[in-house]
Amino acid sequence: MQLAIIADTHLPRGRRLLPESCIVRLRAADVILHAGDLVAISVLEELRSLGPEVMAVHGNVDDPEVRRTLPPTRELDLNGITIALIHDAGSARGRLNRMRSRFPRADAVVFGHSHIPLHERAPDGFQIFNPGSPTDRRRQPLHTMGLARVSGDRLDFQIVALD
Repeated sequence: MQLAIIADTHLPRGRRLLPESCIVRLRAADVILHAGDLVAISVLEELRSLGPEVMAVHGNVDDPEVRRTLPPTRELDLNGITIALIHDAGSARGRLNRMRSRFPRADAVVFGHSHIPLHERAPDGFQIFNPGSPTDRRRQPLHTMGLARVSGDRLDFQIVALD
């Protein structure tokens, strides 16, 4: 199973759009994960129109309609792998252990908020992953998104730089 992972799209905003290289990867996925800060419900509808199932949570700047439609957290069972989805995983200090405690059944936690791509793995295999942002890189050098593959009992994440 192939996952395409985005967060912090902050759309619509001026002429900002999802990059075509991101859209291609979203369409090719089996499931799209969005870790919050879509901003408007139209973004969720656009993602759903791409084809794959969309699993998302709301973020801190999402409008009231998005907040009514999406939960603040989710735990997803994807072929026996449990992925928790949350927007804000808190400060960097202690994040891995904090997310492990908050989601004890999860194999991984996907989050956003910081716009900083990140992949960390604990010695026991638990992982945290932030795809960065495909549209609002802030102080990061590149726009990014994530991909993940679920195969058997393996979950492999990849940060993808977008052009």
